[in-house]
Amino acid sequence: MIIDEIQETLFSMQDIKYRDFQAGLIPGYEPDMMIGVRTPELRKYAKQLVKRDDTQEFLDKLPHKYFDENQLHAFIVSEMKDYDKCISEVKRFLPYVDNWATCDQMSPKIFKKHREPLLEEINEWIKSKETYTIRFGVGMLMEHFLDEDFDPLYPEMVAQLRSEEYYVNMMIAWYFATALAKQYETVLPFIEQGKLDVWTHNKAIQKSVESYRITPEQKEYLKTLKIKNSK
Repeated sequence: MIIDEIQETLFSMQDIKYRDFQAGLIPGYEPDMMIGVRTPELRKYAKQLVKRDDTQEFLDKLPHKYFDENQLHAFIVSEMKDYDKCISEVKRFLPYVDNWATCDQMSPKIFKKHREPLLEEINEWIKSKETYTIRFGVGMLMEHFLDEDFDPLYPEMVAQLRSEEYYVNMMIAWYFATALAKQYETVLPFIEQGKLDVWTHNKAIQKSVESYRITPEQKEYLKTLKIKNSK
């Protein structure tokens, strides 16, 4: 079975020191839930597997046992060239995504060519109650809709989100820091008018100030917009 074959291959690429290091970065994962395969190796392996007819068997076997299998799953989906197939697999996999790394590293290349239907999916994802489904939706909005397809309605969608989840709020802050770098004049009023919750507002400013894409003058002004006494 391909599932056994994949596990054997992953263990053949195991790096114990890397596994132990990684376990400290991914909340909820103990070392025995990880194999310890480095990301470039997983990406390379995913490119091989996406070409095979029997890989679907692995994709259907959810939930996976190991973090590395989730990562591999995300990378396989990211390599799919058929949009309908890809979006179907993404939607099926998202409920099982339980960490920031798998969430953020799943980025299907085919999405670039199908922005209109993707936007409809994003609208649904950010309405979810699942932490990493929301995070993924905001991430896709950040990746695909801050350049030529930008619309002021998109940061408005993100600004309206409210969550108690750290990993949702971090992504919102990341979104606004990136949006300020790419669409400064349009996005600045969201910060000036305090449209985000205080913690996320200040984190977005912090990330903007740390960015090399924001000018020194912009950084100085953004610093004046920080809200004191945040949590």
